[in-house]
Amino acid sequence: MSITIEPKSKRLSGNIILVGMMGAGKTTVGRILAKQLGKTFVDSDEEIQKRTGVKISHIFDVEGEAGFRQRESAIVQELVKLDNIILATGGGAVLREENRAALKQNGTVIYLKSGVYDLWQRTRHDHNRPLLQTANPRARLQELFDQRDPIYTELADYVIHTGRQSVQVLISRLVKKMNTNPENKLAMEVMQTLEVGLAERSYPIHIGEGLLEKAELLLPYLANKRAAIITNTTVAPLYLEKLTAVLESHGIKVQPVILPDGEQYKNSASLNAIYDALLSNRSERNTPLIALGGGVIGDLTGFAAASYLRGVPFIQIPTTLLSQVDSSVGGKTGINHPLGKNMIGAFYQPKVVIADVETLNTLPDQELKAGLSEVIKYGLIRDLPFLEWLEQNMERLLQRDPEALQYAICASCRNKAEVVGNDERESGERALLNLGHTFGHAIENAMGYGAWLHGEAVAAGTMMAADLSSRLGWLSQQDVSRVQKLLQQAELPIKGPRLGVGKYRELMGLDKKVADGRIRFVLLKSLGQAVLTDNVPVEMLQATLESCSD
Repeated sequence: MSITIEPKSKRLSGNIILVGMMGAGKTTVGRILAKQLGKTFVDSDEEIQKRTGVKISHIFDVEGEAGFRQRESAIVQELVKLDNIILATGGGAVLREENRAALKQNGTVIYLKSGVYDLWQRTRHDHNRPLLQTANPRARLQELFDQRDPIYTELADYVIHTGRQSVQVLISRLVKKMNTNPENKLAMEVMQTLEVGLAERSYPIHIGEGLLEKAELLLPYLANKRAAIITNTTVAPLYLEKLTAVLESHGIKVQPVILPDGEQYKNSASLNAIYDALLSNRSERNTPLIALGGGVIGDLTGFAAASYLRGVPFIQIPTTLLSQVDSSVGGKTGINHPLGKNMIGAFYQPKVVIADVETLNTLPDQELKAGLSEVIKYGLIRDLPFLEWLEQNMERLLQRDPEALQYAICASCRNKAEVVGNDERESGERALLNLGHTFGHAIENAMGYGAWLHGEAVAAGTMMAADLSSRLGWLSQQDVSRVQKLLQQAELPIKGPRLGVGKYRELMGLDKKVADGRIRFVLLKSLGQAVLTDNVPVEMLQATLESCSD
């Protein structure tokens, strides 16, 4: 959609105008912001109800949407002539060009942007939303968002992503951006691109917001105009239709393959389900497999791509924090076996990784926190400045601040790309990326895949690794306390289940890093420096397992 608004110079009114979808928080944010800035708050919908004496739903019933829009337009045109106000507009006020021009000319326009999932959670029990009184209100909300989002974005001087952060954090970000960055519209919507350097198999990692809609990132890899999208029952309702529509609009024929969701399904049965779909559809060697989902989907799709017809192109579109910062980068693919995690697989690099930060808006809190364990890992093993940044910014990450998330994802991917570029097949340095994983995989195996999220198990394993490093004389107690505090800030577990020393040792003996029958541990010589060692006294390991289990 192309929108051209060329108002005369902006009137110096001191007005702040909030636009966005129903449920985006315009009224809530507007009232608090007005109080903090000493401005008068006005809500255009409330003003309409005040003047007519009836609810908006009644106006829709009697006059239809066209009648309501006429009233809305008259109110908006009047209100923007006031000075020093904060105006919360109705979600559809921007549909009329004359309203857009008036808003643009008479104040600073701020788009409060939320993902459809969050909007639906906030509006689904509100029966005073006339446009959602349909047989399928969720689909209608998606339709309205797809129609209006480009208009809001084009109109706005600033875009603020509301996510699930507290109102006070949101307002603090808003005020800071307005005070310190007046010229940089949509600052964090700039895509960042890193590269995994593997000679002729090098590939880009694109990180940013709204990337699912950027077909140009995918089209270079879809020369035969076909693609299979592998996803799961959780991600498919959220993003499959959007991605499919983007590809089909460019003549790409899409074959969806939807698997059950969960670590317990990362197995040979799911792998065969992918093969069945590809063979039934006569998928050819030049047809890429696109992984749309988290780490399980990425690993399954990658292994299927490595083995189907002895190798087909593979594209990663990770939708969880853990997969965006870790599993989507580096080419490790595979499935679990009842006797061990990730024991069957292949190294197989993707053609491109597209990490859309907006997909994290629909990520459950528990999954977001689990992903943070892999983010913390990079600071602990090789990037002390990043570790210090995490200590200062963990709350922003938990609040889903898009600027903080994009920074953390970029820093994590940069670290992993450097390691993979130096050691693709884990013959040396790459093994250090497994901090906490020897212990963590034992926890996952013992408890049953899916009982503990991978990131949760890695967090407990990281604490065990820090404790063991201290017993070996490498970390001070102050260092161990810093690790513990950071994990606790991320609301991650710092103790594993009490399996018993014998059980832990038995399960850790299945780890891929075992060599000549000896368990090799990734430990910390210091914060920011990891080491791989098999020289761990049994009594120290036992003491760590007893101390760090609950």
